[in-house]
Amino acid sequence: MTSSKMPISNRRTFMIGLGSAGLLAACDNSMRSNGAATIDARVDSTLNYLYSTYPGTTALRDKSVGMLVMPLITKAGFGVGGSYGRGALRVGGVTVDYFSSTQATFGLQIGAQQYAHVLFFMTNEALAGFRNSPGWSAGADLEYALSNKGENLSAETLTSLSPVIAVVFGQAGLIAGATVEGTKYTRIIP
Repeated sequence: MTSSKMPISNRRTFMIGLGSAGLLAACDNSMRSNGAATIDARVDSTLNYLYSTYPGTTALRDKSVGMLVMPLITKAGFGVGGSYGRGALRVGGVTVDYFSSTQATFGLQIGAQQYAHVLFFMTNEALAGFRNSPGWSAGADLEYALSNKGENLSAETLTSLSPVIAVVFGQAGLIAGATVEGTKYTRIIP
């Protein structure tokens, strides 16, 4: 006679995953409408906040060939975690595509956090690589222009030769260390 009971380790993993999904759902990222107009309005608001709070980012904007703006990323975890958000790719100040971002995390973590980020593409090659990829993943080679403490831009960042510069800002919540490393970006149709 076989037992239909789930082994304890599988049950624990299932419960941790279920708890993480519940935490992520509880941290509603307030983007219920999938409409392009809603995403564009949030992108505009996010950029206005970024430029007024961190004026040095206008130099990055002016030097970049494109920007991926993710207005609100919601991250939650309880052992196993994840994040999700939607945003727009702007080239020449005009939205050309919409993207979702997802990230899975494993390890010691508990809590939830929301934040925004902008990826500044500093070369045409980096922008083309992003746009032509079916699912682009942010790697460890990204340069971060602002720390988690919201410091001002440094001179090194503004003269950096990095093809992609990430600015993470507006963190609120209980998980420390917002990062885009390991985040996968996928084109969506809002």
